[in-house]
This record gives sequence, structure tokens and C-alpha cells, in this order.
Amino acid sequence: MAEVLRNGDLYPASPPAGERHPPLRSGVPSGRDDASPREDSPGHDGASPRDDSPEQDASPREDSSGHDGSLRHDGRLRGWAAAAVLTGTFLLAAASALIPLAPAPPNRITAIAYAIEAGQDQPGWRGGGIPYSWGGGHDDAPGPSFGTCQGYQGSIKPCPATRTRGLDCSGLARWVYHLAYGRDVLGRGNTDDHVKRLKKVPAAAARPGDLVFYGKVGKRKVRTHHVGVYIGRGKMINARRTGTEVRIDRVAAVRGFAGYFRYL
Repeated sequence: MAEVLRNGDLYPASPPAGERHPPLRSGVPSGRDDASPREDSPGHDGASPRDDSPEQDASPREDSSGHDGSLRHDGRLRGWAAAAVLTGTFLLAAASALIPLAPAPPNRITAIAYAIEAGQDQPGWRGGGIPYSWGGGHDDAPGPSFGTCQGYQGSIKPCPATRTRGLDCSGLARWVYHLAYGRDVLGRGNTDDHVKRLKKVPAAAARPGDLVFYGKVGKRKVRTHHVGVYIGRGKMINARRTGTEVRIDRVAAVRGFAGYFRYL
């Protein structure tokens, strides 16, 4: 996973829906995060054959070719039946296009984030759930580390960070991006430092692998307090707070949404 990749290798050609990735066990919202498929097909396909032909004579009628006229009638019925099948197939295909039949595959960033959330082995971590640790993940090398109690304001007292090897929110984002890009693209800084290295994208253009920040991000002032790895469908993988492990949360679960940001 330390292989250096181009941005095109990290993101799919088109934005995926972002679902949990089965082999790995398996941020304001973009408007519809749990949108259910909408059935636009009619209640029936309207393709039932309808006999508009005149009533047949009781006695068979020979046509100029010498064939029974009833054969011509049967041929028309077969033609209508074939048209019905084609019409029904078309309507079914049109309806299916509106319904996601299978989850889109995750990109490299989200695949790594899912693996970490699932407790799988990673470079520098032997596996298992990774606990939140204030200041964790900010050593010289990215990855879980013991934290610091400097500036700690968590509800768990006394501060457990110095004896807890884990990650805080920006430590997690830094590590995920390091594993995906093969180099420390975000650096040791906090969320304020990280967001300055990224480009903001509109919510409608957000895609799995982007980072979602919370706080205030302006041209002159930046003051953020949380970050998560966006995985699509209004959800993110993040290190939330002391007493929890890296997990999946809804983007709307954290206050102060500042936007989606992308490393280019």
C-alpha cells in the first residue's frame, strides 16, 4: 500500500455511490443520503396484445396463395406477442436504470479507510479496533501513536491520551492518505493545517475519498475542529472522541459542517 499512485488511480472514473465493501467488511450532507430507489415504471407494461382485427368468418377463407386465412390471423397474434415482449423488456430496462442493482467498488482511499475501521492489519498496526487518542497519529511517521494531554478537554478524566496508542481525527486522515498515496501528503499538522493543503469541492461534486471538515474555513480565517474520510451516502469514517474507536458515522452527526475538500 506504500506504492505511489496518481490521483487517477485513487478515484474511479465516475463518482461511486459509496457503499460498504464486503471483502473489507466492509461528510452537510449532499441532500439525499439514504435515498431509496424510485420506481418510475408504470404499474403494468401496457404491452398486452390487443386484437383489433375484424371478426373472422366461421368458415376458413383461402387467400390468393392458397393458405388458410386463419394462419394470417395467427401470424398477427405472434407479431403482437413479440412486440409485447420487446416493450416489456424496454420498460424493465428503463426502470432498472433508476435502481442501483449493485454497490459501486470503493476507491483506494476508502478501501484503506474501511480496512482500518474493520480492524485489519496495516503497516504499523497489528490489527484490531484503533482507539481515539488526543494527539495520536502526529509523530514523525504517520500511524497510531501515543497522544498528548496538552489542550485536552474530553469528558473522560484524567486524560488517558498519553497512555493510549491510537489516533485523533486528523491523525486518522493523515494515515489513510499516507497509505493511499505512498507519502505523507498531509503532514503532521492539525485539521487547520491539513485543510489548507486541500481544495474545496461543491457538495454535489463530493465523492468517496474526499475529506469532510467541520468548523470555519474562510479566506482569512481557518478554525476547524474535526475531519472525517467521506465514504458516500452521507457517511464518513472518523476518529470521533475519547472513549471510542475509529468508526462510521453520519456526516450530519457532527455540528459545524464546513465542506468537502480534495487533495489534488
